[in-house]
Amino acid sequence: MATPTVPITDLVVRGARGDQEAWNSIVDRYLPLVTSVIRRCRVTEEDREDVSQTVWLRLVENLGRIRDPQALPAWIIRTTRNEALRVLRQRARAVPVDPIDGPDLDARPDPDEIDREILRQERAQALRDGLAELSVGQRNLLLLLVADPPLSYETISRRVGMPVGSIGPTRARYLAKLRSTPAVRALVSGPTQTRSAGNVS
Repeated sequence: MATPTVPITDLVVRGARGDQEAWNSIVDRYLPLVTSVIRRCRVTEEDREDVSQTVWLRLVENLGRIRDPQALPAWIIRTTRNEALRVLRQRARAVPVDPIDGPDLDARPDPDEIDREILRQERAQALRDGLAELSVGQRNLLLLLVADPPLSYETISRRVGMPVGSIGPTRARYLAKLRSTPAVRALVSGPTQTRSAGNVS
């Protein structure tokens, strides 16, 4: 199976050509994202698998038509949300609600909260994709610098074999490289541009 450092652009191109290894890597990388969005939309346990399978089916159908592979996370998020909300609407029409004893209408998913969570997920996924394009050493240093609980520079120095005085300047260079990765560039260009870039032709 492809390593986690394979750029998503390569995986999308290979997957669109029918490369099963690339397809498996795409699913492995983005299944947690799909699952998180489904849960945030409050889809019932019995419907979650159906929503997930539909999302992957849509991706199989459209993988070769996605113009910007770096926008794939946004495409997956949007498609998952739309499918989850479609299932919720179907359930709402099919199940009668007792106005007295039925569930509180306020318990329904809040679209604004869903959108905020989707944006958080999109940002987190963009950072994961950006980190995946860095070298192992670059990625490890940045992850150590944001560890929770925080690590001292002395501890980080010992772990990566770098003088304490070099950590700050090196961090700045690695962050600049992270910001220059396609995934993070797409993120900072703005949500609207990121989502529109993922439209299929």
